[in-house]
Amino acid sequence: MGGCIGINRSRSGGINGSLENVSRPNSGSTRKNHPLCHETIRWKSDVPLTEGQLRSKRDEFWDTAPAFEGRKEIWDALRAAAVAAESLDFMLAQAILDGANISVPNGFLTECYDELGTRYQVPVYCLSYPINIVKEDNGRESPIETTESREGGQEIVLKLRLSSNCQDVKLPLYTSDSIGMAKKKLESQEGLEPSRQRWFFGGKLLGDKLRIEEAKLSPGFVVQVIVNPEPISRVDS
Repeated sequence: MGGCIGINRSRSGGINGSLENVSRPNSGSTRKNHPLCHETIRWKSDVPLTEGQLRSKRDEFWDTAPAFEGRKEIWDALRAAAVAAESLDFMLAQAILDGANISVPNGFLTECYDELGTRYQVPVYCLSYPINIVKEDNGRESPIETTESREGGQEIVLKLRLSSNCQDVKLPLYTSDSIGMAKKKLESQEGLEPSRQRWFFGGKLLGDKLRIEEAKLSPGFVVQVIVNPEPISRVDS
C-alpha cells in the first residue's frame, strides 16, 4: 500500500529504516515484549489518498481481518489500541495491550502476538496518516455529509464524550442522520474536523454510513469520540 519513510524510537533502542527491515522473531525462540513505542510512524502512500479513502480502507481492514486469522477479541483490542495510540494516548494503548496479553516484540503494532503465539500484523495505514495525505477541502462536502435527514427522523440530543478535553458535550441530531452527518454537525459546534473524529459506542467503531437509529443511540447513552491530532504538514526538500 505504501512505502515507509522511517521510524524513530524513543526508548528500548533505536530503529531506522523501512518497516520491511524490522527484525522478525523466530517462532521457536523466546519472544521479548517491548513497551509500545511513543512515536508516530512516518510513511508515504504509493498512491495519494484522501482522508475519506483512508478511513474507508481502515474500516475495511478491521472489519475483514478477523475472518482470515487470529481471534476476534484480539483484533478488537488491537483496533482500540491503534486508535488510542494515534490520538497519542499511549498509556491507554499500553493498558489495552496488557489487558489482552498482546506482546509487541518490536515496540510497534505492525507485528503483534497473543499469548498462544498467534501472529497479528496491522498495516501501517491503520496506525498513522501518510505524509502525502490529500485534504478534502474543495469547498464541497461529500454526498454523505450533505444528504439531508430522511423523513420521519426524530430530533434527539446526544451526549458525546470528547477525548481531546475529557469533557461531555450535547449535540442536537435527528435519528435519521448518519454518523458522517453527525460528525459535520459536531465540527460546526466544536470545530473538530470529521476526519479527526472516531465515534465509539458499546466498544464498537461507528461507520460514517450508519444511521443514528440503526446504531440504536438514544439520549440516555454516552458516545465516546476519540479525537485524533491534526496531521503535521511537512514539505519535502
